[in-house]
Amino acid sequence: MDAGQSDPLQQAEQAADHVEGIGGHLRALRETRRITRNEVSARLKFSTRQIEALEDERWGQLPQGVSLRGMVKNYARFLDADVDAALAMLDQQVGGTQARDVASAASLGLPDVPLQAESVSRPWGWLVIILVVLFVAGFYAIERGWVPDSWLIFEWLKSLQQ
Repeated sequence: MDAGQSDPLQQAEQAADHVEGIGGHLRALRETRRITRNEVSARLKFSTRQIEALEDERWGQLPQGVSLRGMVKNYARFLDADVDAALAMLDQQVGGTQARDVASAASLGLPDVPLQAESVSRPWGWLVIILVVLFVAGFYAIERGWVPDSWLIFEWLKSLQQ
């Protein structure tokens, strides 16, 4: 390669170094690589409005916390940029976007909701439906002659048989 021409990745890094914020940095890298916002949106599964808001550093229009951190991380990774440096720039601009420590259950105190739910009502409706179906099926079997006479202990049941 010619000494007067530098690598496109180096050009992108040099162009991005002149930009102060993470949004401008990511925009400069994207434009140097000739990638459209639509391509970024399709790849990262964020809307073009969110990509534009990130590049313009309109933090109020973006998710906060870990979601914003993940968005910047994936965007930087997509552009082959230094992910750690991008996240450090984001933290300097927005503040703490890192995941918070998880509190233990003991430190949370007693729950406001009782641990055991109220007794669930019995499924009487289903029981009634099942009994009705069995009752109808039994009378149908008797009427069709599928039940032997020895099983029919009542005379009125024998009269149903044809």
